[in-house]
Formats: sequence, C-alpha cells, structure tokens
Amino acid sequence: MKFTRSTFLLLAALALVFSMAALAETIPAPDDVAAPPTDAEVTHSGLASKVIVAGEGKDHPSSVDKVTVHYTGWNTDGIMFDSSYNRGEPATFGLNQVIAGWTEGLQLMVTGETRRLWIPEELAYQGREGRPAGMLVFDVELLSFNKMPKPPAAPSDVAGPPSDAHITASGLASKLIEKGTGVEYPTATSNVTVHYTGWTTDGEMFDSSIPRGEPTSFPLNRVIAGWTEGLQLMVVGETRRFWIPQELAYQGRTGAPAGMLVFDVKLLSFQ
Repeated sequence: MKFTRSTFLLLAALALVFSMAALAETIPAPDDVAAPPTDAEVTHSGLASKVIVAGEGKDHPSSVDKVTVHYTGWNTDGIMFDSSYNRGEPATFGLNQVIAGWTEGLQLMVTGETRRLWIPEELAYQGREGRPAGMLVFDVELLSFNKMPKPPAAPSDVAGPPSDAHITASGLASKLIEKGTGVEYPTATSNVTVHYTGWTTDGEMFDSSIPRGEPTSFPLNRVIAGWTEGLQLMVVGETRRFWIPQELAYQGRTGAPAGMLVFDVKLLSFQ
C-alpha cells in the first residue's frame, strides 16, 4: 500500500486525537465528585471547597486580578467536560471575566495551591444553553497571579448630575474632573484612546478598562451617542464625568446596562 503525504498527515492528526482522548482518561473524577464532603469549607454564597495541595504563597488574588491556572472540571456524575491539561497549557484570565464560583473561589487560594471547588449552578452557568448544567466540580491549581489596578469607587454624585454640571441640548451632562494638557478636540470620526469606568446610577460598576491594565481604543462614530458627543468636548489628558441619558446610551437594548449611565473618561490620545 502506498502512503501519500496527505495520508501521513491524516494519520498524524488521528494519532493526536487518540492521544488527547487517552490523556482525558487519565484524569478520573475524584471520589467526592457527587457532593462536597463534611470537611469542605462552605461560604455564604453556597460555594464549597477543600484544599487538596497546600500552596507556598501568602497573598490572595482579588476579584480584578489576572490569574494563571491549571484545572479540570467534572459534573457530579463524574463526566469530565474540560481540562487545561488536555490542551497542554495553563489558562490565563481576569477573575472578573469568569463564572461567579471561580471569581469567589480563586480569591481563597494562594500561589501553588490546588483546591477542589463544588460550584452550585447559580454560581456556575445558571442553566445557559450549551453549557455544563447543575453543580460543577473543579480541581484548580493556582500557578500565579498579577495584581491589577482596582477601579475607582462610584462617585458621590453618581445618582444624577450636580448643579455645576454642563448640560448640552441633547441632554448629555458632564463635569470636568481633571484638566488636560491638549489644545485640540477630537471630531466625530476620530480614533480615540481612553481609560474609563462606568456605573449605573445606583453605584454599580458595570465596566472599566482600569482592571484590564490597558486603555481602550475605538472610532468615535462606532460607540453610543453620549460617547460620540462627549469625547468631542475633551482635550488630551483631560478626565471628564458624563451622565448619559438612556436615549444617548443603550436605549433599552437587551443585555446592555439600562437607564442613565455615568462614566469617568480620561482621554489619552486621538488621531
């Protein structure tokens, strides 16, 4: 039988698939996968956990830090649904970008620690279609974490614009927080680079570039109307607080923050 290059490539690909499957079989579910044991620590939220291997660190990550971990996840009948070991590399992510059980659970850990987490469905995927259902069990090893800057607390005037705010004809309110050093203003088609934090009027933060550790860049004609208008009032180096009415924000769009939104925006540069 004559083997072509394509045949060899196909056989190599199949060998990789079979080796991955074999690797998956080497990560059996723990004996206590069905439910947390009596010696597990249970938090007020219902998250249960148990230290499997003690760590060597002393500090704990915060909810905005970026962590690097190895992990394996099973459902409570012992079926493994995910593992970083099978991919051959650890996973890195911000703790505020994952399911609530991970955000809470990783903050209990120190570097080098392996912890088993029993995460109730309401702290996991909450019945989302296409996601693992029910309580999930993870063995997580915290390899390292990077301390990220914390976003600022909600300002005291988050509920509504103060009397000294500037209000435009559209209803956009703003107030200068920090003077800039520039002398020119962006236009509606400029590309801007900013740091920002956004809150609802009850003080709940829903987005911030600060914990991500890097600013955000975008064209001004591709964002909500309040940003398109408001950034044109700013010069480089300036920080301005905006109170953006819903009709200039997400207009009641499903899944987006509702009502008036408040942003602190620092204009770093524009082109």
